[in-house]
Amino acid sequence: MKNEECTRGETRVLAIVPAYNEEKTVGEVVQGLKLQGVDVLVVNDGSQDRTGEVAAAAGAAVVDLPFNLGIGGAVQTGYRYAAAYNYDIAVQVDGDGQHDPASLEQLLRPLLAGEADLVLGSRFLGSAGYRVPLLRRLGMIVFTSIISLLYKRLITDTTSGYRAANKELIHLFAQEYPTDYPEVEVLAQLRFLKKRLKEVPVRMLERAHGSSSITLGRSLYYMLKVSLAIFKNIKWRTEKNAF
Repeated sequence: MKNEECTRGETRVLAIVPAYNEEKTVGEVVQGLKLQGVDVLVVNDGSQDRTGEVAAAAGAAVVDLPFNLGIGGAVQTGYRYAAAYNYDIAVQVDGDGQHDPASLEQLLRPLLAGEADLVLGSRFLGSAGYRVPLLRRLGMIVFTSIISLLYKRLITDTTSGYRAANKELIHLFAQEYPTDYPEVEVLAQLRFLKKRLKEVPVRMLERAHGSSSITLGRSLYYMLKVSLAIFKNIKWRTEKNAF
């Protein structure tokens, strides 16, 4: 594993790409991110194909996990790498090629200006016009309602995995990060920690290869698990403040 120095002015930016069996897309993802002038780390999450080899050939640093940890473990591995190599900003980017690297600058701008701790790439702001499959839409409505109530303002894309964190959150996530379906749970935790969240519009590309793993069963499990985790946090915070 080699860490190649790359800076954005005085600010060092790392793109974290968790990838599981993404050999057909990860090379193009890495190349697109490198064109944006950031370092790229691919966390090869126990893939059974050539994901790690393709990512390395495209110019990414690669961490090969010995077995599949799932999205939470893979992303936290990336944050631990970012903390160990003293990066200032970390950007999460999916390995399936649906996150447009050209939107990365929009994610970085509020962090560079000191306006936010976490910047969320929203598929529903601006004129992107992203269409959501039916199974996902139900979960998004539920999570949008819960998170928007916590923040007391509309948060449009709570399940977006295209997001950027400042240095403080890099070190926080390196120590603690939800293991299963973490996107929404992280937003709830940051609200309780009084961190600043900002959304910016991003463009979502069509999946070029493979298919979504979202099924009806997984969608229902996702909604139940994340909702329970959020309400557990609410209960814990309420009890803590009572004493």
